[in-house]
Amino acid sequence: MPRKSKTFWIVLAVVVALGISAVAALRYRRRPLTISGAVTVQDSDPRKQLPISDVVVRVANDFAARPTKTDSSGFFSIRLFKHVRRGEPMILQFQHPGYQTLDLHEVVSDDLYVAQMKPIRPEPEPGPKKPAVKIANIVVRYSFKTLRSVDVGSAVNTFEVVNQANVRCNHGPICSPDGTWKANIGKFSLNAGPGNEFHDARLSCIAGPCPFTKVVSDNFSKGGQTITASVLGWSDTTTFLVEAEVTHFMVSQLEHKSYPVIFGPTLNFTLPADAEGVSLEADMAGQSIVFPLGPDLLLSWANCSAAVNKDLTKVYRCELKPGYQFQS
Repeated sequence: MPRKSKTFWIVLAVVVALGISAVAALRYRRRPLTISGAVTVQDSDPRKQLPISDVVVRVANDFAARPTKTDSSGFFSIRLFKHVRRGEPMILQFQHPGYQTLDLHEVVSDDLYVAQMKPIRPEPEPGPKKPAVKIANIVVRYSFKTLRSVDVGSAVNTFEVVNQANVRCNHGPICSPDGTWKANIGKFSLNAGPGNEFHDARLSCIAGPCPFTKVVSDNFSKGGQTITASVLGWSDTTTFLVEAEVTHFMVSQLEHKSYPVIFGPTLNFTLPADAEGVSLEADMAGQSIVFPLGPDLLLSWANCSAAVNKDLTKVYRCELKPGYQFQS
């Protein structure tokens, strides 16, 4: 082949390859952006910044085709139209029947959007104010079939992963999984005591932007005398709840009790996946009463909801109705 002809074909191949690369790069740049975040209750105490599910999230200015709803952890994700570019101003709108409507003025970016909504408090009834009914000494009771002994105890603890959202990591010591955001690690350790072992240990995020956390060290799910875990968080401060049973193994139908964690007007507890016959025992107005939760989670003095974790354990949350108060 003549040298000029060979040179021509080489140049042509280079031009074609550059053209293909340019087209691929253009197509990549035109891929629609996706924004994500979490919605929690507005409160100065991070332990009371509970996730809010079923919040309708919209993007104004014709930036997205349809709204979305938050899941049980408060997480949301919205895919934007192709014409939307980073740096453009946008308005995120949040709506929920039990909370004040919220508009966040932001710019399109890969930030984690954390929204905090104010609960709608009912107007007090006219006339003399009745004293709140006191609720105290709450115990969660349930049963299930498992390898367990008569000697049963329980342990409960909370810990926080303290961090600030949307701070660039810049190759710092602890970063988010993708390396973008500054992160922090929270840890817990529980010892069941000599001759005892933990069983059915549950670790759940109960407050803060839970979607932006990850268990990085799991030494609790298999049980044992000592259980530990480390959790990575790369948004705002989150609060975790740890619960476990203390047991020796034997086949039996067991009745169990556990103690909930109370933050303000909200009660939180977790149960194993096979828990049955869940009820709450409490002292109300000086009398000890058992309140079966039932499949519809109905209580006369609180509004309850339940979310299922990936390991099928359940997280229960009950918020007091007007006219009731937890007694310390």
